[in-house]
Amino acid sequence: MPNKCRIVALISGSGSNLQALIDACASGQIHGTIVAVISDQPEAYGLVRAAKQGIPTETLSGAFESRAAFDAALTPLIEAQRPDLLVLAGFMRILSADFVNRYRGKLLNIHPSLLPAYKGLHTHQRALAEGATQHGASVHFVSAELDGGPVIMQAQLPVRPEDDARSLAARVLKQEHLIYPQVVQWFCAGRLQWTAAGVELDGVRLHQAIMYTVDDTNSD
Repeated sequence: MPNKCRIVALISGSGSNLQALIDACASGQIHGTIVAVISDQPEAYGLVRAAKQGIPTETLSGAFESRAAFDAALTPLIEAQRPDLLVLAGFMRILSADFVNRYRGKLLNIHPSLLPAYKGLHTHQRALAEGATQHGASVHFVSAELDGGPVIMQAQLPVRPEDDARSLAARVLKQEHLIYPQVVQWFCAGRLQWTAAGVELDGVRLHQAIMYTVDDTNSD
């Protein structure tokens, strides 16, 4: 079996998706190792999660004169880890086009909506405001366009009549914790690639995202 995939995670907050990836690596679901966690927020709880597992952490915070300046400081921290894959796990900074292009095909993100719907922030509020009947999460390769890279896998669930933004977010988050480790495992196993022809899984081009449909209308 090939060497384990070296993964660097970028976070800004509590790190629940990071925890899902840590657990999946520990259980062997992901043939990979998270070799570093880097945060732009020194108080991010995700740093505590990483430290509890003995994963090295770095913090890159403070004022930067531009997005490019931040990315220029971030890049050597990443390169020192010799990563095979970068995962954004609640990383709230917008990365520059130069940075994204440098890691094209090696940079994954999870977004709390059924892309291309509701790119950006406040996805759950926006879905409810527009009367959406379905909502969910998407794992995608990162491109220079905000939340615009090719989508690999989505989890779709029904919006309940009683949902508010908080309850909907909690239900979506449960599905994020399932689909993100799955996609990361495909990458680490060498099954997932973003080629010039498009995203390929097991050598077959994905013309649309793999959809995982959830029926949790009768559960809490």
